[in-house]
Amino acid sequence: MGSALATRRQGNLPADTTSFVGRKQDLAEVRNLLSKARLVTLTGVGGVGKTRLALQAGTDLRRVFRDGVWLVELAGLRGGDLVPHTILETLAVHDETGRDRTEVLAGHLRDRQLLLILDNCEHLVEACADLVDVLLRAAPGLRVLATSRERLSVRCEHLWRVDPLPLPESPESLSPGEWARYPALTLFSERAAAVRPGFAVTTESQGQIAEVCRLLGGIPLAIELSVVQLRVLTLHQLRARLADCYRSPAVLTQGRLPRHQTLRAAVEWSFNLCTPAEQNLWMRASVFAGGFDMRATEEVCSGAGLAAEEVLIHLFRLIAKSVLVCEPDVARSRFRLLEPLRQYGLEKLRESGQETAVRRRHRDHYLDLAEHCERQWFGPRQAEVVRRTTLEHANFRAALDFSLSAPAESAAGLRLAATLWFYWIGCGTLGEGRHWLDRALGSTVVSAGAFGDDRRKALWVNGYIRTLQGQVAEAVTMLEECRDCASDSGDDVALAYAVHRLGCNALVGDDVDYAKSLFKDAQERYRRLGVLDSNVLMAGIESAVASVFQGDLDTAAVLCDEACAIARAHGEKWAYAYAIYGLALVALSRGDLRQAAEYGRQCLRIKREFKDQLGIVLAVEVLAWTEAAHANWDRAATMLGAAQRIWRSVGYPMFGSLYFGAPRADCVTQCRQALGDRLYEAKVAHGEELTFEDAIAYALAEDKTAPPSADTSRFAALTERELDVAHLIAAGLSDKAIARKLVISQRTAEGHVDRILRKLGLDSRTQVATWITQASVPDKQ
Repeated sequence: MGSALATRRQGNLPADTTSFVGRKQDLAEVRNLLSKARLVTLTGVGGVGKTRLALQAGTDLRRVFRDGVWLVELAGLRGGDLVPHTILETLAVHDETGRDRTEVLAGHLRDRQLLLILDNCEHLVEACADLVDVLLRAAPGLRVLATSRERLSVRCEHLWRVDPLPLPESPESLSPGEWARYPALTLFSERAAAVRPGFAVTTESQGQIAEVCRLLGGIPLAIELSVVQLRVLTLHQLRARLADCYRSPAVLTQGRLPRHQTLRAAVEWSFNLCTPAEQNLWMRASVFAGGFDMRATEEVCSGAGLAAEEVLIHLFRLIAKSVLVCEPDVARSRFRLLEPLRQYGLEKLRESGQETAVRRRHRDHYLDLAEHCERQWFGPRQAEVVRRTTLEHANFRAALDFSLSAPAESAAGLRLAATLWFYWIGCGTLGEGRHWLDRALGSTVVSAGAFGDDRRKALWVNGYIRTLQGQVAEAVTMLEECRDCASDSGDDVALAYAVHRLGCNALVGDDVDYAKSLFKDAQERYRRLGVLDSNVLMAGIESAVASVFQGDLDTAAVLCDEACAIARAHGEKWAYAYAIYGLALVALSRGDLRQAAEYGRQCLRIKREFKDQLGIVLAVEVLAWTEAAHANWDRAATMLGAAQRIWRSVGYPMFGSLYFGAPRADCVTQCRQALGDRLYEAKVAHGEELTFEDAIAYALAEDKTAPPSADTSRFAALTERELDVAHLIAAGLSDKAIARKLVISQRTAEGHVDRILRKLGLDSRTQVATWITQASVPDKQ
């Protein structure tokens, strides 16, 4: 694939905000280890710079890994079961089938060449070790760079200990020319100049700077925390206070500072320099995961000893002291604690006896946010809801985990998991939604039948998710339980939703008449209740699809037009896109290909905003069918391949339905007949190689990754032996099989393949096969 795709695949490493000081030898050794070992773990005390070194190594190695370098931040996770979820989310891999997350991840990585940086594994060592072992076995092109205070103990693991920055033996005799040899001193001077304008190293001050760095053990984070005090202290005062701080027998050992105590002493010193209110804010902010905004700070962190109206004052003071980091966002500023400081704050919070109360306030804040977003979902703020819930994903996880880890909190956890239905279903997170709903419904208290309203809501939401994942039998069981419980308790709202979602099951099960009757029943119930939301619109849209299957195109068009009008009046876009999909089916059935394609593109553009995989793949299918109807066989087959890959992440292709699947089957037959088996399979294979975003771009004709031209003049770049190898690649032979066929070593065969790809500017064997087939150059074998 072309250069545009390569650019998009570089990964997600953050941009540097400060200079990378020292570590040249460490950096060279880590790069060297990664060239030979598939798992390298950076170990060392907290604050020593493991993450910074890993990020710099990843930045330097980006060109080596075809599919990029990806940073996976694990610090905010409390349970190991979410590690594969987090990696999939980082890699932007969407899978809504309900398959095991590790299996999905292994499948995604199997043919890729990338580097995963797993940051802060120490609290999830067992889960990380088990997962890494599985992934390395499944994906030969995968390398893992982990940071952890202890080793993962995986068989192929290579360790690199990250030590504190080296210091001079005798600071007093340090000559000016020797200064640059010690990165700790350089780090101090650079950071000091940033916080105290005009600061410069002099002959008189360099000994004091070296002594400060010695007291801090050469640990970068300890140095950075202490340098901040130069805003109010002189260098002499800083040195004297640090010396006092480290005089206790617990800290001093034979005149030297134990490294594992040095950072803690620096953090404790920073903590003790804070006012009681600032200390409270530091401790309470440690419950956040993935950052937080001002409103969350006020609601979660205020309380005894910290008035709500004073929270922002103390927040800005903690930023000035480099305890909190400010991360500007498009809509509002966000804040976070550096991980060692968060861990320290959490420890102090537990010691204070406040942890449960603060975590409960955190959970209540995010439950309120989820309920607010649910109310805003059906309206003009829908795009903002998507952005906000995505931004707060880590905090929703933390709130759910806290709630579902204690029976006394299960009610709120159940409510939160059910309230987030719009995020699970509308924003491509079905798998994680099912994880939390299963956990909530499986808790002892909930299973006993408590929390009726919330339990019934969780049942229909989870039944809906399972329907979309193609697990129809499990879905029916949940939805029928919801229907029966709702009927017995008089919960008319839950009953309407359950009847509606049972209709979806019937539709994908090809029982179209029964589905229409259930949709009609649900719509009547919604009208009597005065309910109007995205789900209500979907009942009419799904009824329209059923009408298409029955051949009643006029009714289908009317139902979709009605849904579009209501959606436009309320500013709703998610269900609106499905109504547009329904109109595309109507246009196709009427033979209006231009209109069908326009509807398909419109649907796809909207669904891309939501990352709604089901809506995306349905739109790609429609566009493939319209291309085939215009005899654009290459594009149609490529889009069928792209859709085929997305379906594997959604569930059964076209739900396994005869009605849904009939146009696809016709398209496949027509493309295969027009292109011939070999070229058809090559086109489909190319489509399957497209990433999620590239598949969308290709379907919308925005892509820059079209298959290579069949211009035979490009063969001039290849030697005769390389042409032979190219034909064998097109025949589907592996490097080993090519070596056997041509009686050469496997390494020689691999060299030929690499040169072919480089000379032709291609990225995959499939593209070579496609190019050979299109050019139709006879095989010399």
